[in-house]
Amino acid sequence: MTTPPDSPGSPLDSRTRPVSAAVWAALAIVYVVWGSTYLGIRIVVETMPPFLSAGARFVCAGLLLAALVAWRGGGPGALRVTRAQLGSAVAVGLLLVLGGNGLVVLAETAVPSGLAALMVAAVPMWVVLLRLTAGDRPPSRTLGGVLVGLAGLAVLTSPGLSGEVRLWGVLSVLAGSLLWSLGSFSSSRLPLPGDPFAASAYEMLAGGAGALLVGLARGEQHGLDPADFSTRSWLALGYLVLMGSLVGFTAYAWLLQSAPLSLVSTYAYVNPVVAVALGALVLGEELTWPILVGGAIVVAAVCVIVSTERRKRPVQLEG
Repeated sequence: MTTPPDSPGSPLDSRTRPVSAAVWAALAIVYVVWGSTYLGIRIVVETMPPFLSAGARFVCAGLLLAALVAWRGGGPGALRVTRAQLGSAVAVGLLLVLGGNGLVVLAETAVPSGLAALMVAAVPMWVVLLRLTAGDRPPSRTLGGVLVGLAGLAVLTSPGLSGEVRLWGVLSVLAGSLLWSLGSFSSSRLPLPGDPFAASAYEMLAGGAGALLVGLARGEQHGLDPADFSTRSWLALGYLVLMGSLVGFTAYAWLLQSAPLSLVSTYAYVNPVVAVALGALVLGEELTWPILVGGAIVVAAVCVIVSTERRKRPVQLEG
């Protein structure tokens, strides 16, 4: 395994090498693109079924990424993996794409995109708790951040409890963020393909196929007429495939190799702020006090957790 980009002695040690303009540009892409995916999802599900649209998104993105890996690697051999690696990629893909992203897409038929983004921002907290159950001993400051974040989540769930938004939607986002956290946690312990792009292609294909099957099992295909899909839903789906799943991930993967992890990790608390701002500006989503107060608490808690854990590989939020 290579030395973490900002570890002492690394050629990318943040204390000895200035951050380039390319790094800032890639970081801006991750900030804006991944922050905007929640808005894109909300627009897609205005006229498209949730699981079928999510499945189509990730199957298309997975095929495009697989083609890119094969082209970059000189042929289909670049996608060759062992049976164990393929099994691990399928398991992680089902957790991340079907469970994590799929439930968030379903939830956004009932909850504002900004609220969904703020609740998903709690993923680093769940990962810390999973590490704790596995016998790891996170620093006390990290555990303090988790406790603060849980208080913020309690405030964020109040709209569901009070009836301002549908409770099942809030619970779906929570379940989705838990499954995404489990997938992120498992990915560091399973024998995944060495090429992160190849691994992500298999994960997208497996999770996308799983989402399509769930959509069919739910009967989302009954009475389905593509002519009823709005132009803006089609455009949003295309944006999610190309920008959210390909451009955003490529920029993120490049940053992991080219920038200090402490800098890359900042997207974890910038993305939800971007999502809330876009939801309010584009869709007119109301900024209620639970969203403002609870969101601020969660973002502050994630900031504490990420800054404490900055020498570890950052956990990817849903994008």
